[in-house]
Amino acid sequence: MAICLLWLAACAGAPPTPEQRRASAQQLASAQGWFALPIDTRFFTLTAFLPSTFSASKRLTVYIEGDGFAWISSEQASTDPTPIQPTALQLALAQPEGNAVYLGRPCQYGGAAQTPCAKKYWTNSRFAPEVIEASNSAIDNLKARFGANRLVLVGYSGGGAVAALLAARRDDVERLITVAGNLDHRAWTEMHYLRPLTGSLNPADFRAALSRVPQWHFVGGDDRNMPDSIARSFVADFPARTNASVQVVPQFDHHCCWVRDWPSLWSAAMADSPLRSSAASSSQP
Repeated sequence: MAICLLWLAACAGAPPTPEQRRASAQQLASAQGWFALPIDTRFFTLTAFLPSTFSASKRLTVYIEGDGFAWISSEQASTDPTPIQPTALQLALAQPEGNAVYLGRPCQYGGAAQTPCAKKYWTNSRFAPEVIEASNSAIDNLKARFGANRLVLVGYSGGGAVAALLAARRDDVERLITVAGNLDHRAWTEMHYLRPLTGSLNPADFRAALSRVPQWHFVGGDDRNMPDSIARSFVADFPARTNASVQVVPQFDHHCCWVRDWPSLWSAAMADSPLRSSAASSSQP
């Protein structure tokens, strides 16, 4: 309910404060026995949410948040990128089985008050090398806490870019899953006539390293922000033997209805099983 109220307030022109956004995420996590954990890295303090108890499994699924409340308008960046609707957190909480953990992005959940959390880290440098290095260090921390030796990385929206860039550099990622993921920010900014993300790494430049990682990329059929053409082009340029699939889900957009249907979508991705919808489309090299 708290998330819904915050979302309605934002749509009505009154964005919730950073404190309200942090409290809402905390309430969402606490309702399922999860707690917040700040993780210090060389560059940023990142906020994770994780369950109080977990199973004895060597696989850990890490959900990486999107860009959050990065912009107030097309010309004005926000002062704090903590998400109004933490979709990746909701996805993590909806995972039907196995160990899951959530990782926020730099400067979210109170980190915007810290140095070096300049606005560039949620605008043009949102996928900067130091962002990826900090996320990689935080995942090492979480992996050790869970006693895991294998990772599944799930990234929502801009978190999809972070997840892909992490998968390209690690050797313990057994599957990469993105949801409305920004897999080629150069193509995305050109499509929407946006300023280029000049300080950011681009997943499309790391296809050689990513070609060894099994991948599922979910895209909404009605997503005008991140249309399926971005993911299809990203996958089409992989070597022919790459295990990478694009799954277009009809009537979904950038926000709806990933959380509602996540248990079945996650299960399909983990089983490499086609979606149970005659209208769903897929592409695979």
